[in-house]
Amino acid sequence: MKRILISGLVNTETTVRVRQFPVNYYPIDYPFFGVQTTVSGVAYNIAKALHTLEDSVTLLTMTGQDFPAEYIQSQLKAVGLSTEHVKPKLRETPSSVVLYDGGGRRQIYCDLKDIQETGYGFDENICESADIVAACNTNFNRPLLRLAKAAGKTIATDVHVLTQIQDDYNRDFMRYADILFLSDEGIGGDYRPFLTELAWTYGNRILVLGRGAKGAAMYLREENRILELPAVRVGDIVNTVGAGDALFSGFVHYYAKGCSPLEALIRGELFASAKIRCSGAAEGFVTEGELEALYERYAQDMKGLLKEG
Repeated sequence: MKRILISGLVNTETTVRVRQFPVNYYPIDYPFFGVQTTVSGVAYNIAKALHTLEDSVTLLTMTGQDFPAEYIQSQLKAVGLSTEHVKPKLRETPSSVVLYDGGGRRQIYCDLKDIQETGYGFDENICESADIVAACNTNFNRPLLRLAKAAGKTIATDVHVLTQIQDDYNRDFMRYADILFLSDEGIGGDYRPFLTELAWTYGNRILVLGRGAKGAAMYLREENRILELPAVRVGDIVNTVGAGDALFSGFVHYYAKGCSPLEALIRGELFASAKIRCSGAAEGFVTEGELEALYERYAQDMKGLLKEG
């Protein structure tokens, strides 16, 4: 059992099934069982995923002192996650609304409230027992990056959509990360030179690029290799929200256990593909045993389609 420290955003999330994009105007609709409110946010999604995979998880986040905060506290306890490091320092608890259609496309509205202007107040020894520190790219985690690096910890982070290598907001997260995840949604043209330059600019050991329906790519700086995996589909796609967090979680879990980056990425893709059979960013996670069964079924075909750039 590996010890993973996760710090970042936790919020309430309401998902709404819509008929199509763009959404046509009508005064009211009745999508029976198509509106759900759950706990979500990148840190919660990752924490719940890794807890499901039986890692020892420490979750650090902030909420308000309101009804959504009470709901978050109750749900954390219900899934077996400690609330010890959840600080009620915000004026209001962050929230999001996700519109999604029958094809799995989604549109997200995320209200961060005052979390970007509020400091967490990390204990100097907070990273001491962690095997990996997963620091989400929220402002309050900038001091945590320095603490984790000083403690010699492996740092993993996801900067999500990146349009340029010299990104002022994400610079700290990129230069401290040993393992860096991002999406291809902001990269125009060939992603390969972008990944290579990114890794050599910031010194990341491993870069993983989520490519949605195209699968995922990974750059290994020490080997100067780009590996490209195809997408894998293990069931019907209901909602793709949270797929990137699931990919990140599956990779971190298996990399922490000692798997090679390629083996960790294959399992991360399978973990994400299984997750998107459900709606809700923190729903649909499979256990390690279930994931290994999927690996036995799909891994050989995935390796057969592996490309090296």
